[in-house]
Amino acid sequence: MSDPILPAQGADLPAGDGASASDSQAPDFDALTRDLADVPAVEVITTVGVHLMSAAAVKLGLAEGGEHHKDLDEARKLIQALAGLVEASGTEISPFHAAPLRDGLRSLQLAFREASPVPDEPGLGPGEGYTGTVFG
Repeated sequence: MSDPILPAQGADLPAGDGASASDSQAPDFDALTRDLADVPAVEVITTVGVHLMSAAAVKLGLAEGGEHHKDLDEARKLIQALAGLVEASGTEISPFHAAPLRDGLRSLQLAFREASPVPDEPGLGPGEGYTGTVFG
């Protein structure tokens, strides 16, 4: 499995005779590490949360051209992951940063319930094991 932050080996290499890329084309791993070291944990956590929310919204069919991208199984997984992140990090990132993530999570949980042709039993919807039952 490749590192999700750093490019996979051989990525962005020009096609051709198989020669290795020049030093100017190789990623500067020291600079990438320094860049990551400068990012506060709260920013990493909230950024991941926003990515999970955005992906879940697309999978719920809430984006432009929504029905084409709708996949409730994928949405369930993303909402579950978001709930775990929000609940695990909520006390670490302060209420100021956690509140919008919680609000977004709740909205996605309600949207999932509305989009599902067979509603989950109360408390069994995506993320409700972490958040408790979500009522509309």
